[in-house]
Amino acid sequence: MEIVYVYTKKRSEFGRQCNFSDRPAELHVDILPDPSQMDNYIERNPCDNPTQCAQEMSEHEVNTERFQTETRGINHVEGGWPKDVNPQEMEQTIRYRKKVEKDENYINTVLQLGSLMEHCIKQNNAIDIYQQYFEEEEVSESAEEQPSAKTINVFRDPNEIKRTATGLSWHPDGAKKLAVAYSSLEFQRATKDMSFDSYIWDIENPDKPEMTLKPVSPLVCLEYNPKDSHVLIGGCYNGQIAYWDTRKGSQPVEMSTIEHSHRDPVYKVIWLQSKTGTDYFSASTDGNVLWWDIRKMSEPTERLILDPSKKGNLDNALGAISLEFETTMPTKFMVGTEQGQVVSCNRKAKTPAEKIVCTYSGHHGPIYALQRNPFFPKNFLTVADWTARIWSEEIKESSIMWTKYHMTYLTDGCWSPVRPAVFFTTRMDGTLDVWDLLFKQNDPTLSLKVCDESLYSLRLQDNGRFLACGSQLGTTTLLEISPGLCTLQRNEKALATAMFERETKREKILEARHREMRLKERSRSEQGKEEETKDVDTEESSEDLVARAEKEFFEVVEFELKKREREEEKSQSKADKEKEISEEKEAED
Repeated sequence: MEIVYVYTKKRSEFGRQCNFSDRPAELHVDILPDPSQMDNYIERNPCDNPTQCAQEMSEHEVNTERFQTETRGINHVEGGWPKDVNPQEMEQTIRYRKKVEKDENYINTVLQLGSLMEHCIKQNNAIDIYQQYFEEEEVSESAEEQPSAKTINVFRDPNEIKRTATGLSWHPDGAKKLAVAYSSLEFQRATKDMSFDSYIWDIENPDKPEMTLKPVSPLVCLEYNPKDSHVLIGGCYNGQIAYWDTRKGSQPVEMSTIEHSHRDPVYKVIWLQSKTGTDYFSASTDGNVLWWDIRKMSEPTERLILDPSKKGNLDNALGAISLEFETTMPTKFMVGTEQGQVVSCNRKAKTPAEKIVCTYSGHHGPIYALQRNPFFPKNFLTVADWTARIWSEEIKESSIMWTKYHMTYLTDGCWSPVRPAVFFTTRMDGTLDVWDLLFKQNDPTLSLKVCDESLYSLRLQDNGRFLACGSQLGTTTLLEISPGLCTLQRNEKALATAMFERETKREKILEARHREMRLKERSRSEQGKEEETKDVDTEESSEDLVARAEKEFFEVVEFELKKREREEEKSQSKADKEKEISEEKEAED
């Protein structure tokens, strides 16, 4: 039903109607100018109107609609069948297949595709599309460039009294952080105001350390846990061991008790390969190697005294100053001592005497660095006195390769983690040496003067590209190695293997020869003692010996005098002849 309502209004209520018409303009008011009003105004001269020629722009940020992608997969088991055919029924599928195979369109399609497929198969058999051509003639760019290293950052000890950077450890995840242990190893030279703090640095911020570690005694060494990057273990100057969790602040979470700790500074700590990731062991110059678990720091879980006589006597123990542990050989470890010997040990031996397997001697001073080659664990590097030496486990008498004797003491060294024939050493004159044994064996490939003071510690990042050096005055220098020194070269592993095997074989031959000569000398000396008879009458007295010596001396003097006279006569006769010849020439003229 439609509802309509009509509103009505009278014409008189709309108001007066407007009537418009054309007529000329009329002047209603004429206001004349008043000169007195000029006093209220000031003329503006000159008048500046600034204009901007450039187009005015406004900046707007626009965020496009985010498109989210989602990956989906389909497992195609059976398909392509009509709806009236059940793929599970064998009879229906066979019947339908026979029907399709009789179709002329199907036969023509298969014949056409068959010829194309045959052509592709023949092409694949004729040409290997993955074959590398001119492989032998390729020359890598890294081989052509000169070896070099550039300084990236320098981290200085923030304290007024400078201490030595004795230990370095890279953060295991990404290596964006570097933990540095600071201590003064000069006995009784430490002042009362010297700080005990060590620091964790962000490698991109050298101005301020990211975190401060506050031990009760200066840290000599510091190591990140490879399984938990928040946990660090540190060996102190007073022999105690502390561990930190960076999530819990600067103070150590727990420390070893003084009664069960080392009696000398802890020079090295290494994390062990274990399921829990909480085991580690430490070495000190007190002659002890101790095994620990951070879950129970009150006492060590195991102890080994480095007595070479294998009697367990601490008075005869060798002072440990460096450690080596290879995860691929979990039962073996090696210790570098103050006496210049390397002690090879087996942790799983039944008795303490059997734990010390053998010793390698060849250095004249403390072994500051000891490391197995990451590619060939049977070969290891030692740095001590004025040389760096490469050893083979099979030869205990001497090293298979060694550097020249330097003018200054070597302080640290390590292998490259990416190149089996490259290692690094630091010297007391502040020089870093890079050795590439495949390129040059007598001299370092690269020698770089890092600082004026002595370099003390050295640590390479896992990718072999970045290297950190700690100095005596607490300066840690971060260097970037050129690509040629941190990129594996072609056939380098095979060449390094051949080189180490060749040198090992040579040393074995020399060792056998020396052993044979020693046996011969021993047999001769024994034979000489048996055949020796003392005859007092035939022995010459001391007076006869003096007389004979005097006679021989005067005979030699007389012979020399006669010889000199003959030479003078010859020279005189020669001068006379020359004089006669010159006189004859003058007479003829």
